[in-house]
Amino acid sequence: MTLRSTFAAAILLATVALTGVAHAQIAPAPAPARQMKPALWKVSDADTTIYLFGTIHALPKNLKWLDGPVEAALAGSDELVTEIADASATQQQQAIATLGLLQGETLRSLMSDDNRAAYEALLTRLKIPPEAFDRFEPWLAGLTIGMTPYAMAGYGKDDGAESVLRKASLTKGARQGALETLDYQLGLFDSLPRDAQLEFLDMAVRDFDKSFKLIDTMTQLWGAGDSDGLAKLLNDEMDDPELADTLLYNRNRTWAGWIRKRLDQPGRVFIAVGAGHLAGIKSVQDMLARQGVTAVRIQ
Repeated sequence: MTLRSTFAAAILLATVALTGVAHAQIAPAPAPARQMKPALWKVSDADTTIYLFGTIHALPKNLKWLDGPVEAALAGSDELVTEIADASATQQQQAIATLGLLQGETLRSLMSDDNRAAYEALLTRLKIPPEAFDRFEPWLAGLTIGMTPYAMAGYGKDDGAESVLRKASLTKGARQGALETLDYQLGLFDSLPRDAQLEFLDMAVRDFDKSFKLIDTMTQLWGAGDSDGLAKLLNDEMDDPELADTLLYNRNRTWAGWIRKRLDQPGRVFIAVGAGHLAGIKSVQDMLARQGVTAVRIQ
């Protein structure tokens, strides 16, 4: 299984910021304020309106995007639906203990000599003890390393789109809903074959330095509302059909079915899911169209 072109998508699609595990602590320089206009769609019938908003789960401070049509759509909605409900560090740690820890073996014992050497060299550079993730399954170590550049670049879960939207909707008393559970999302990675998990981890190590440019590019495309650009970067080159189905297409199909059914109930709902799910072929919008439901872009 080749994961080179799927690594970026996998990291972006991992809603959980893994606050319950260690990250390199490097204070970034303050960034100037930036105006952004991320994409927004809606589907509607006579008595129901459902907004579709693509998110990035961790973002830097000083981004202005919750205004204009996005702010109006959220303010006018009775319910905010995200991929998973807000999970505390304790809940994440419990899920990780159940799904993400090895039994009777260590992570480094699973690696080839060359991969282990590169892995240990990166951890040393990040001032993380080489044994820090020894109990982690390879997918969990890969996610943790893959998300570390976000923290180093000043991106945080508290500034991520879901957190900002959740705070704003709670202020106005909107209901909170979720499409999936924390255990289900982590289980998607846990279900990958062992060799795929090890390759995923190796990719996180080898592409670590490239991640900073990729993160910035993703944020710029998201902020420009360039869903085609995001699709090209994240989805179109996914070169493993099984992984693409697991992380993207099957979930998009399920969510589209949920949206179509939700149209039978009056009200206004704001759905916020990872931007990769609303971009490219077999996106949520594509899956809705196959069910006779049209998504109209409004930003």
